[in-house]
Amino acid sequence: MAATSLTPAPAGSTTAAGRDRALRVHAQRPGQHARLVAIVTAVSCAAHVWLAVSGRHGTWLGVLMLALTAVCAPCAVHIWRHSRVGALHQVTIAAVAMAALHAALLLGAGGAGHAHGGQPPSSAGSGSGSTDLLLVIALELTTAVLAATLVARLRRSCR
Repeated sequence: MAATSLTPAPAGSTTAAGRDRALRVHAQRPGQHARLVAIVTAVSCAAHVWLAVSGRHGTWLGVLMLALTAVCAPCAVHIWRHSRVGALHQVTIAAVAMAALHAALLLGAGGAGHAHGGQPPSSAGSGSGSTDLLLVIALELTTAVLAATLVARLRRSCR
């Protein structure tokens, strides 16, 4: 049997119970994690608005991007303020869907990015369009992972 001291531990010392409590309290406050998800989502929304307004992708894609922004922007606000699980699920689903869509565009264009026409598959790494799409896919997957891990943290802290 381990001996225990009845005197309180001096300030600044850490005990196993104190560390466990600190970890639980930290897990319950997802502050920085939620803010990061909200910022990444807001940046993605701003990028879609910029691309839609610039007209680089045509009218119908511009309208579609503005519609997607209208769906995602409120989620960024809800995540920033309250870390709402529903908004996190919506951001996760949207990010995965956008990653799949951009991957299909990348593969369907023969590696030529958003360009239309038949370029040989060997040009997959040569165009800046394919590099841009790969970066977009990486950002979308990062957003999905951040949102999903925040959901997991919130569920764990509710137990």
